[in-house]
Amino acid sequence: MGRAQVFHRRPRERDAIVTQIEEIVATRCGRIGQIVIDRPRALNALDDRMFAAIGETLTAWRDDPAVEAVVVRGAGTTFSAGGDIRMVRDAALAGDDAALARMYRAEYSLDALIDAYPKPYIAAIDGYCMGGGLGVAMYGSFRVVTERALLAMPEVGIGFFPDVGASYVLPRLPDRIGWYMGLTGARLSAADALACGLATHQLDDAAFAHVEAIVADDPARAAIARRFDAVAVAPQPSAVDAVRSTIARCFDQPSLTDIIEALERERGEWAEQTLATMRAASPTSLAMTCELFHRGSTLSLAQCLEMEYQLAVRVARSRDFLEGVRAMVIDKDRTPRWNPSCIEDLPGNHLAELWNVIDLAGNELRLRL
Repeated sequence: MGRAQVFHRRPRERDAIVTQIEEIVATRCGRIGQIVIDRPRALNALDDRMFAAIGETLTAWRDDPAVEAVVVRGAGTTFSAGGDIRMVRDAALAGDDAALARMYRAEYSLDALIDAYPKPYIAAIDGYCMGGGLGVAMYGSFRVVTERALLAMPEVGIGFFPDVGASYVLPRLPDRIGWYMGLTGARLSAADALACGLATHQLDDAAFAHVEAIVADDPARAAIARRFDAVAVAPQPSAVDAVRSTIARCFDQPSLTDIIEALERERGEWAEQTLATMRAASPTSLAMTCELFHRGSTLSLAQCLEMEYQLAVRVARSRDFLEGVRAMVIDKDRTPRWNPSCIEDLPGNHLAELWNVIDLAGNELRLRL
């Protein structure tokens, strides 16, 4: 099926409001507000200015009775490949702690705003929706996907951790699918996302190109649900569904070591590939993610975002993150030199100093905890 062309670097319309930065285009279409992430040459990667611009637009529309629903989509062939990690690395190397704080405060505050948004919020997802991009999508009332959608939290592969509230969302997905996502960076297809609840509907290209019109017919939440139900198409079989019981068995373990041992006991190509993927990731990131998910499973979203913020501004300066971005994004040699280099070499107290400084009562994000 051909890719819809409607939103490829769309022209500036007369009723379009270019926010303080041109990469975020906000448009009023009758009762619908539309936000387009318009940075296709960088796969719609989001920086602090873009997160802030989306947040300012949503706040204005939240308080505007003329806007009854919001649709967010990406320009070109992808929703958003995530936060601008080149910018984060540059700020860390320059010792610019204020820039790091500004980036993560804008990003995580936006996630909280979307989660609490009182009006229907529709994320129209085509192509990549990863990391910070997934944060802009997964708290929406509706997450509609095309057959080309790929959803992922790939941070352990660059020496970071699944953030944007992933410590709240992923542990709550069924059958440990969220743990699998977070510890492997696995890319979920549209069918996979529907199977685990990250997506709500799959649309064909014709319907996807006209999401705004579908919503505008009646922007009430129940009416939107009925219309999406009516136009949704059946997805292809889910690869994750095919190994759901195996995922649950291997990842429902008390520790990272136990997960590795469970995968080693499994037979078959999936277990071998999963184990190889985890062994290629940063061991420190894997250990951090396990602890983060254990803690997040009992916390509120606001508490998880606060925990992640305090971690992020520190981990962004870490050796593994700087090395991971160098290897995977800057030089692209794809041979990061982690420290320690393998899971078995992780000291028992490897992250104790980091976790000891995390204090949720500090409420540095100023969210309602």
